[in-house]
Amino acid sequence: MTLIRPFKGLRPTSGHADDVIAPPYDVLNTAEARARANGRPWSFLHISKPEIDLPEGTDPYADEVYAKGKENLDKQVSAGILERDKEESYYLYQLQMGEHVQTGLVAIASVADYDVNRIKKHEFTRPQKEDDRVNQIDALNAQTGPVFLTYKNSPEVDVLLETVLSTKPDVDITADDNIRHTLWSVADKSVVSKITEMFDSMESLYIADGHHRSAAASRVASMRKSGTEGQKDASYDYFLTVIFPDNQMKILDYNRVIKDLNGLSVDELIKQVSERFDVTESAEAVRPDGAGIYGMYLDKRWYRLKIKSSLIPVNDPVARLDVSLLANELIEPVLGISDPRRDHRIDFVGGIRGLAELEKRVNSGEMAIAFSLFPTSLADLMAVADANEVMPPKSTWFEPKLADGLVSHVLD
Repeated sequence: MTLIRPFKGLRPTSGHADDVIAPPYDVLNTAEARARANGRPWSFLHISKPEIDLPEGTDPYADEVYAKGKENLDKQVSAGILERDKEESYYLYQLQMGEHVQTGLVAIASVADYDVNRIKKHEFTRPQKEDDRVNQIDALNAQTGPVFLTYKNSPEVDVLLETVLSTKPDVDITADDNIRHTLWSVADKSVVSKITEMFDSMESLYIADGHHRSAAASRVASMRKSGTEGQKDASYDYFLTVIFPDNQMKILDYNRVIKDLNGLSVDELIKQVSERFDVTESAEAVRPDGAGIYGMYLDKRWYRLKIKSSLIPVNDPVARLDVSLLANELIEPVLGISDPRRDHRIDFVGGIRGLAELEKRVNSGEMAIAFSLFPTSLADLMAVADANEVMPPKSTWFEPKLADGLVSHVLD
């Protein structure tokens, strides 16, 4: 069993990719998905968020929702909107957001290597979300949401993939969020074999985004192996991925907003923060320009915070992260939030929304204080994964996002 493998992708037929592709299932709520799919009968949201085709108020985790997703998938196949490739292939998937371009390999990756942590994790999963993905994969008999992986860049891989990028793509479309999605199929057996060998020689792959999807794929494989259909090297022994080199990835800041000041006045809060940070008032919004720097917005004022260097641990890959330092030295001791996974006083704002979103949520009275952070580096993410540790929640925000619907993996 190799680390990755080609597969017969289920894809939009010629001229239909623009009708099909949709944002990832987990970046839209049900109301947003319903609005985005309105007037678009072939949108992949009918498969990935099928509650939009059921009465409002339907539990998105109900059995009928997964059944509806399967019905909608079958409908697109029977209508000729989606069709499965006849040859096992790899695919190159290029994303362009403004001037930023990144090119990844679409492949199915080994569940066995995920299970032994050769495909490395850095995040805990939540049982309800993991169960949801298990039920979705099992009902559809397909993996439709790719896991976002990364690897330590390889010039040899770059050279090989460049030969494909010089050919005409199968799909080249710009979505309504101005992200360009370009896809090439790679069926040439000699190129496929070289790709397989090059990736199989790698020590590790790293999950960037998609911990629930990969965990669910592992559970589905285990379920099916224990059944009568269990077989060696089956399609369910692999999961759908897009794999990008680390030097092309773009991580944005992942910021924090908090509902109240934990009973403190503004002056009392600043006094306590000043015990651990150098605090300077700023005439403009603070976008941190380096590690250990934070912006703090409250009472319609911005402050620049710099953590005192004596508080930064040197050899702990998790504790030295900016998100950890902010949590351990400010959010918990000053604002009283010890469990950001469950405390409803804290929320998280992806950097794609900008600093104006932080101001808006505080100025509206919904939140009392906001913090802007410097983006977590991919090197830090890999260091945490290599140490078999787990990052704090909401540490990374990757952009641009992969689209759902361009390539799916059918479980034979």
